[in-house]
Amino acid sequence: MNSEPSGLATAVQIEALADQLTLAADELHARVMKSIKAHKDGAISEAEQAVARLLLEDELVLRQRANGLLADAASYVVASLGQSQQAVMQLTADAAEKIRKIERLRDITGLVGGLLMLAGAAATGKVPAIITAIERVSKHVQRVKASTPAKD
Repeated sequence: MNSEPSGLATAVQIEALADQLTLAADELHARVMKSIKAHKDGAISEAEQAVARLLLEDELVLRQRANGLLADAASYVVASLGQSQQAVMQLTADAAEKIRKIERLRDITGLVGGLLMLAGAAATGKVPAIITAIERVSKHVQRVKASTPAKD
């Protein structure tokens, strides 16, 4: 009996599939380009051109789907952080609101850096990095709240 979890049951497995799809897209691109370059005299039939165009469009779709899988894998990991998706979304919404309202650009840099860190960490699917980024954004949101004078 195989003790390995079912396929695509974890973020790691989904990311591995996405990586494989990206490699397939790389190979597809290389193959189409090789075919085009093989026509040294430049005479490529309309039918061959149509096939090449369709394959290059398929390459783009394959890459988009691989990227979509990576995004889904990151969402899966975020959902397993012990924090709700709603809490993470509210934190990022709060940060966006603070960015909109902060008067001095200098005060925005740390908050934006935290958001960039969160975006990068979510894309990697690495829980410790995601947690660190969430804490950094939260800290900067609180710091901005504390330093912003209340308006009546």
